[in-house]
Amino acid sequence: MNLLDENIIESQRQALRGRRIAVRQIGVDAGYKGMSDHDVLPLLHGLSRPTFFTRDDHFYDRRLCHRGYCLVFLDVSDDEVAAHVALTLRHPELNTWAKRAGIVARVSTQGICLWGVHGENEVDLRW
Repeated sequence: MNLLDENIIESQRQALRGRRIAVRQIGVDAGYKGMSDHDVLPLLHGLSRPTFFTRDDHFYDRRLCHRGYCLVFLDVSDDEVAAHVALTLRHPELNTWAKRAGIVARVSTQGICLWGVHGENEVDLRW
């Protein structure tokens, strides 16, 4: 399941759906409106294979790596979110749930930096 944080603007959610990328959003389809960031991780633990996309940088923390979910911090502007979610989901290193499980990633216009659940070093992937 691809889950968008509440801070992702509606036009980007609609753009993803227009690209036929199934997404749910906190406050719309999952969780509740105004949900605190502290409550997001317990929500993810209760979902099946979630990939969580957010614009909150504190989610890019290697200590948050967990086999039960993937966290993606989108370090892009509001209007670039949909394009970078699509790029991330189609990247050859992240294009299946099995490849994303346990990953905490930072996505930018340059590429993807990520930590894996057993990784000792940050990995850089370019577009």
